[in-house]
Amino acid sequence: MDQLLAIRAFARVVEAGTFTRAADSLGMPNASLTKLVQSLESHLRVKLLQRTTRRVSVTPEGAVYYEKTMRLLKELDDVDTSFGAEQSRPRGYLRIDTGSSVANLLIIPALPEFFAFYPDIRVDMGVSDRLVDLVGESVDCVIRGGVLTELSMIGRQIGTAPWVTCATPAYLLAHGTPTHPDQLEKEHRVVSYLSPRTSRVVPMGFAKAGQKIEVVGKRTMGVNESNAHVAAGLAGLGVLHTFAYVARPYIQSGALVPILQDWRPEPYPFFVAYPPNRHLSRRLRVFIDWIAERFSTLAS
Repeated sequence: MDQLLAIRAFARVVEAGTFTRAADSLGMPNASLTKLVQSLESHLRVKLLQRTTRRVSVTPEGAVYYEKTMRLLKELDDVDTSFGAEQSRPRGYLRIDTGSSVANLLIIPALPEFFAFYPDIRVDMGVSDRLVDLVGESVDCVIRGGVLTELSMIGRQIGTAPWVTCATPAYLLAHGTPTHPDQLEKEHRVVSYLSPRTSRVVPMGFAKAGQKIEVVGKRTMGVNESNAHVAAGLAGLGVLHTFAYVARPYIQSGALVPILQDWRPEPYPFFVAYPPNRHLSRRLRVFIDWIAERFSTLAS
C-alpha cells in the first residue's frame, strides 16, 4: 500500500463527502479509491469512515486521524513547494469559481496575458452566483463580492468596484429622469437583482454627503444573474443599478445613460476565499496576485 496516497485519498473523501465525488476530483476510478481507503483502515486497524448508500460520515477515530494527517500533508506540501521547478515556474491545474460578470468582463479577456506569464498553469472555471462548497467540490478559490459569509474560509480583499445607476434613453424619455433615489420607490420601474442564495431583492444603495439610503423600488422584473440583469436594463424594462465596469461599454455607446451620479454609494468590496486546510500553492498565490491587479483597474 502507498500510505501517502492512501492518506490523501482518505482526506479527499472526508472533504468531498462521497467516494464518487472524491474519485472524480482525484481523477481515479471509484474502485481504486475505495481500495486505498480500505487498505488504510486495515493498516491502522481502525474504522475511519462510516458508509451509507448516499453519504459518507467520519467516525470519531477518523476525525482525529484526518486532523493530524492534514497537518502533516500541509507541511509536506510546504517542503515540496520550497524546492524544484514550482519555485521558479508554477504549474498545474487551478479550479476557481466566480460570478458571470467577473468571469466574462474581467478574467477571461485577460487570461491570454496570464497564460503568457504562466504557461504551465491550467484553469478550470465555474461560472455562477451560487454558494459553492469549496471543500466538497474541490475548488481552489472563489471570487465573490460583498461580505465573506463563510467564516471557516480564509478571505483576502482584492479590490472594489464602483456602482452606477442607469437606464436606456427610451426609458428616460418615457418616464423622466429621477433626481433623488426616493423617486425609484413610486415614480419609476426598476430591474431588481435577486440574491442567488435567498431569492430576495438586493436593495439599491445610495449615498450623498454622509446620507445613506437603501431603495427596493417598484420592481418590473427580478433577475438572479448579472448578465441577465444588465440585459433586462438594456431592454428598457426599468432603472438598472449595477457595477460601473459592467455598464461602462453600454454607457460609452449611448445604449445606457447614467443617472443619480451625485448619489453614488461606496464601492463594493470583492474578495478571494479559499479553505484554511487547502495548501496555498504557488500557482494559486500568483493567480490571486494577478486578479488583485485586475481589480485595481476598476477604481473609476
